[in-house]
Amino acid sequence: MIFLRLIAFGVFAFTLAGCSETAKLPVSAGTGPNPQLPEPNETLIPTVNIAPAVGWPSGAKPEAIEGVEVKAFADGLDHPRWLYVLPNGDVLVAETNRPPKEGGGIQAWIMGWFMKRAGAGGESANRITLLRDTDADGVADQRSVFLEGLYSPFGMALVENDFFVANTDAVVRFPYQEGQTQITATGEKIVDLPAGPINHHWTKSLIASPDGSKLYVGVGSNSNVGENGLESEEGRAAIWEIDPETGEHRVFASGLRNPVGMAWQPKSGALWVAVNERDALGSDLVPDYMTAVKDGGFYGWPFSYFGQHVDERVESQEPVLVASAIVPDYALGPHTASLGLSAAEGNSLPEQFSNGMFVGQHGSWNRKPRSGYKVIFVPFENGRPAGEPVDVLTGFIDADDKAQGRPVSVAIDREGGLLVADDVGNVIWRVSGSDGRAT
Repeated sequence: MIFLRLIAFGVFAFTLAGCSETAKLPVSAGTGPNPQLPEPNETLIPTVNIAPAVGWPSGAKPEAIEGVEVKAFADGLDHPRWLYVLPNGDVLVAETNRPPKEGGGIQAWIMGWFMKRAGAGGESANRITLLRDTDADGVADQRSVFLEGLYSPFGMALVENDFFVANTDAVVRFPYQEGQTQITATGEKIVDLPAGPINHHWTKSLIASPDGSKLYVGVGSNSNVGENGLESEEGRAAIWEIDPETGEHRVFASGLRNPVGMAWQPKSGALWVAVNERDALGSDLVPDYMTAVKDGGFYGWPFSYFGQHVDERVESQEPVLVASAIVPDYALGPHTASLGLSAAEGNSLPEQFSNGMFVGQHGSWNRKPRSGYKVIFVPFENGRPAGEPVDVLTGFIDADDKAQGRPVSVAIDREGGLLVADDVGNVIWRVSGSDGRAT
């Protein structure tokens, strides 16, 4: 069996070398409220352009924009993906990875090999770690296992004394008292989430409404564009609204291929989400995006993208549904894998970062040249994006074209610093003003 896999891998790699294509447009062309959307450029084998994960050399760190500084808030973690800041200032990090996959054949094995090179895959730590900075120097000096024995945990939310975790297959509630460093109580399941043996997009993000009466969970699709059958997409590619008291839930918005980071925009009160769009239409398509989500809104997946641009690969089309597809508010560039999203309010970085959204871009795997692999800031005015994105942290790709790190979650800590989870570098970075603010 291993021999057959090696043969298949050799054939795949040879074919890949001859079929990959290159972007004709810069990433900036696929960014903003009106991105360029060229004709699809399908190839026999999709472009695969992995940045092999190598981690950070001793003393190295990302490059920060002028006027801010970056340092390691905590290191030595195990695939830190998602962050949550408690009211007392403690920082929680989900150390997590995808659950074991079943089946999938040779193609899935090959793609799994490539993803592992990129720093994805591997056994999940299945825990949430608490980090505490007792002397306010911007570096965590205490850590403890806050919760363990979870199942590919991701999103977290605290509502009064209830701490909620979104495992890959369910939302679970635990009792919490301010200041505690570990939860040993057994969790109570609130609601099951779509999972199963395929579980293509396994992460389940989570945010509470400002008044705590509702939970919102991002549930990604079970495929790229429905190739596993639309019956396997039940409840997926959507944001769920959940009553935490009863577990009753409904689809709040749909047609969102992989909705990950969510944030409330303080001025408008709208729920914003960062969405990963589809692959294999060429290096210039389709832009990932962030958008203010409308209750009951449909955003196209899998039938169309960026409004009514029909994806011809989907055999069973729904023209009436496509006609209702909402155009996203702001494109974030093709294949940038924009995962993290945080409203800027409360940060103590320079004034230019006072109003807008920070975005963690995990980085492309099927674009040539690569896109993402950085943290950006999108300025807002009157609750809406207003201007070009600004690079905040870069340098995650080294001179040898390898990934030293990959940013995921972004969050503002209690002192106003910007925290960035780096799941390849196994570090939480902290960005602060170079004038001494947020240190």
